[in-house]
Formats: sequence, C-alpha cells, structure tokens
Amino acid sequence: MPQELESTLTMLSSHRSVLGYLLITRGHPYAIIRQAVARMVEHVQNGLEEVRNDDGDDIRFMRIRTKRHEIMISPDERYILAVLHDPAT
Repeated sequence: MPQELESTLTMLSSHRSVLGYLLITRGHPYAIIRQAVARMVEHVQNGLEEVRNDDGDDIRFMRIRTKRHEIMISPDERYILAVLHDPAT
C-alpha cells in the first residue's frame, strides 16, 4: 500500500466520529463478504456517473445518511473507499 494512502487511512481512523472504513482495491478478486459491499459501492459510483454535469464537473464523493450513521463513499480509479461515520459525535 502506498505511504500516502496509509497516512490518509491513519488520519481518517484517528477521528473519533469514524467508526470504520472499507478500502476496496479495484481489479482484484473480492472476498465474499466484501463482494456485497463492493456491489453497493459500485452502484453508487454508477449513480454518481449518471448525475455528472454536462460542463465537465465530476462528482467524486457521495454521502448516504441514515437515522444513526453516515456512509461516505469516495470512488477512485484504483480504490473505492467507504467510511462509516457517526455524525452525533
């Protein structure tokens, strides 16, 4: 894993409102449990691509909020990052 990515994940984990994260590497086979999450994240990415503006702006981040938590999803060319966040803290 690149050093920059490791430092970003360490910084992310240090926030007290972050309950956990899932980093999925594209192009590698997923474990069965990761497959379901990966499918959900890929559906979100497809949705992000559909709402892309005609003027060239790319949407690179999506936040899904439930009553208790937020799931923040950031797709990249090499990785998909999903973060579980507690907005109350």
